Amino acid sequence: MPGIQEWIMLAVLATIMFGPEKIPELSRKAARIVYFLRSVANNAQNQLREELGPEYADLDIRDLHPKTFIQKHILDDIQHDLDGIKSDLSDVRSDLDGNLKDAQMMGEDLKHELESAQGHDGGASRAGADVPFDVDAT
Repeated sequence: MPGIQEWIMLAVLATIMFGPEKIPELSRKAARIVYFLRSVANNAQNQLREELGPEYADLDIRDLHPKTFIQKHILDDIQHDLDGIKSDLSDVRSDLDGNLKDAQMMGEDLKHELESAQGHDGGASRAGADVPFDVDAT
């Protein structure tokens, strides 16, 4: 919906294009056109309701938009199932997050143990001696 700045810009443009003497006449014509179009839409909606019967008494034309129609008539029926699946998936996600934290903590513990073991056994010089080295393989 246009803001106040857009309305001011439209009024200035209309005054420049049509002149100040024709603005009231044009605004009356525009109001009549809007009124006519609204009455045509309301009559069509009322006629559609009457022809479809009492089970469609609460019919709104916006409900016939494909996205709204699907959401109202199809998705509402399975929404409960979808909510259950979402909650199950969130439970699985929280379990996985907990397992990831546990694995990270175990990794940190192993890292500390390895560092402390290298510190007691003489450090990196001893660790390098345990690994066989083949000059031809490189």
